[in-house]
Amino acid sequence: MLADTIDGLGEALAAVDAFDQALVAGLLRPQPAQAAGPAQLAHAVAGTPLAARAARAAEAAEKATAGAASEDHFVALAAARTALLGSVHDALLVRAEEVTGRTCGGETAESPRAQETVNLLAAARSWLSDVARSGWQGIDHDLVSGAAQVVSALLRDPDLRRLATLLDGFAAELAASCPGAALERVPARRWADLWSRALLLTLPGAADASASGTATGRLLPLGVDLQEHATAVQAQVHAVFEPADGAVPRLVRASVSAPKPDTVVGAGLWQLLRPHMSLLEAVSEGRSMDLDGMPLTAGGDLLWSDEHARQGEPADAFATARVALPTAADAVTAPLDRHPARIAVPVFMEGYAARKDGDAVTFAVAGRPLAVDTDRIPAAGPLTPQAVAASGACIGLLRWDAGTFSIQPLAVETTVRKKAVAVHAGQWAGGTADKAGVKAEKAATDAVHVLRERAGRLLRK
Repeated sequence: MLADTIDGLGEALAAVDAFDQALVAGLLRPQPAQAAGPAQLAHAVAGTPLAARAARAAEAAEKATAGAASEDHFVALAAARTALLGSVHDALLVRAEEVTGRTCGGETAESPRAQETVNLLAAARSWLSDVARSGWQGIDHDLVSGAAQVVSALLRDPDLRRLATLLDGFAAELAASCPGAALERVPARRWADLWSRALLLTLPGAADASASGTATGRLLPLGVDLQEHATAVQAQVHAVFEPADGAVPRLVRASVSAPKPDTVVGAGLWQLLRPHMSLLEAVSEGRSMDLDGMPLTAGGDLLWSDEHARQGEPADAFATARVALPTAADAVTAPLDRHPARIAVPVFMEGYAARKDGDAVTFAVAGRPLAVDTDRIPAAGPLTPQAVAASGACIGLLRWDAGTFSIQPLAVETTVRKKAVAVHAGQWAGGTADKAGVKAEKAATDAVHVLRERAGRLLRK
């Protein structure tokens, strides 16, 4: 089923690609070939439930074609692009639900609450509009450096740090690629994703992730997805939550993020994250956590606070995957998170035949190959492609990229020295006695100590 085609998927992505190509050359003075992109995007949403708003997208496309698009027009185009990719996300998620046999835990996640307009958001929107006008081939250091002051101001407000982190990483990627005119290959889809998401996050209230309720019950971790960028790191724990009132178990996530210097890598990343989340220690020790009134969003994200959690009984992740995962309801997706790249459906697999061909690993499931995304396995843990290739059971995240589904391993059961063992990507999250982990931790500790000492000298000055 994962390999079967989905009606309309190719057409939707083609419209997105056409608009993305227009951003490559820029929308200040678009040539006829580039001008067709915004029009194709507007046409794609014209016959949808968004038809009432599609008129705004059509107007924006006309203005972009004439090189006269304003900030509001760019927002309309970003919204149309996001909605179109949202429809792709939904179609793929339906297919994933058919495969797993699980259903969604609700209809839709809540829409963000309106907030007061912030001048900083307007400044970020202005910079993103200038970037769209210049295009990826027109970027230079003067243009990209304009984000620095905006990011510094955004970071001072905790409610705006989500946008600040995105803009910081986006600007860093653009700066590393300057001048754009010399680029041999442009990551058009990725940069358009970052641009459109950042632009929508400048709308008042868009970044609001307020809790819609609380969680009281038992949390059973499945695994950790570690995501690293040059300037930031995030650990996202996927887990099954069993409510104390006996309601249907549901899949939830708990995330912790931290800014990072580019010198802290590998196992050292956990040192930046541990102080902010006791859950990481529970993951390493193979324990559950008892929650009492933990804030929970409609999208299934726990707004983690150690005040609402305490260590529970031992809980094996593979036992949870075998017993609790099949009956758990999938999390609802928040509106702005409806994007194919954000699909990460927890699954459990066993009885497959793992094959390794060079650096590529595949699982043969029911006679059909399923690609294993070993590039997502972090260096901050003992899980390796070799361990995955020798495994017989896997807890992972079902993802979709470049037209195909793949599995990202979070943990595997394999044989080491004739003994069956479980190897987890987040095994070192709470600390480790493993020789390789200890060595990496020490190196990171030295680097962090030096950086803190230098920061202290600067502050004293």
